[in-house]
Amino acid sequence: MTEQTTPTDAALPHQLPQANASTLIYNEAGEYLLHLRDDIPGSWEPGSWSLLGGGREPGDRSLEETARRELREEAGLELPDLTPFTVEEARGSDGGTVPIQIFTGRWAGDPATLNLTEGVMLHWFRPEVMPRLRMASSTRDLIRRHAELLRRDSLGTVAEETADNSSPADQPSPPPTLSGGGRTVLNGIGVHLYLEDADGEVLLGLRHPDSAYAGSMWHFLAGHCEQESALTCLVREAHEEAGLRIEPGDVELVHVVHLVDTPGGQPRMQMVFRARRWSGVPELREPDKCTGWRWWPPNGLPAQTVPYTRAAIEGIRAGRRYTEMGWS
Repeated sequence: MTEQTTPTDAALPHQLPQANASTLIYNEAGEYLLHLRDDIPGSWEPGSWSLLGGGREPGDRSLEETARRELREEAGLELPDLTPFTVEEARGSDGGTVPIQIFTGRWAGDPATLNLTEGVMLHWFRPEVMPRLRMASSTRDLIRRHAELLRRDSLGTVAEETADNSSPADQPSPPPTLSGGGRTVLNGIGVHLYLEDADGEVLLGLRHPDSAYAGSMWHFLAGHCEQESALTCLVREAHEEAGLRIEPGDVELVHVVHLVDTPGGQPRMQMVFRARRWSGVPELREPDKCTGWRWWPPNGLPAQTVPYTRAAIEGIRAGRRYTEMGWS
């Protein structure tokens, strides 16, 4: 996805866990700017299409500075705005994984006019042609996810994830109906992670105060199913949001909340999965969404807990599998 230069070590300022940064550049036509790397044996992803980016250097005060420096050095490119999007992982030369902070930025220029100092060329591509390109599957999947968010935004159903600081699992939206004027209402699907530690306490995250939904409230680690299964979504969100690794075989469905959050709003089927085993310690990987993780006793949840989160925890403790909220 991006050039591997320096793994996280003591030389990096502030001991930040992400040592690399890349930029996902897109335009109004729905195209993405890709960088064709030199086909040199032993180099990082030789001969592949990837994002512009690289490793953090001692003079970089932040990963955004790293991303901007790499854009200037590799292509003479200056973007007015960069927005944190997600954290990906790439395989390093030592076999370990390296976290990469992904930023997004808009640009409408001609890549042929840029002064490319590394690699072979820059070119705009639409997501549908990328399966024919030589590129890392993780890069292709990253672009697919971002393009889907933009598509939903253009349809007016879900605001882009990085713009409103809310999880698509929680963002209320108007209820879409089937074509032809039918009365059937399509339901949104959200997935939620239920973790208990050795003391029986439950992991919750404090949502960012600027979130469009449930700002400054405690909530499950959650996400909205994209073009993927619920378990795949759960595993992906756990890693993206908190750095946790979960195997699908270690997960079981423990509760479902069928929810109407606002009068006339889209119904949502909120699925809560318990992971019996996991690896990693919860960390803040998307601080624009969650400002802190904490383990809470189920009988001592904070007052500012999302109502359906509280209802789900109560249902799990009572051995119930299903709860309805907001229908009456």
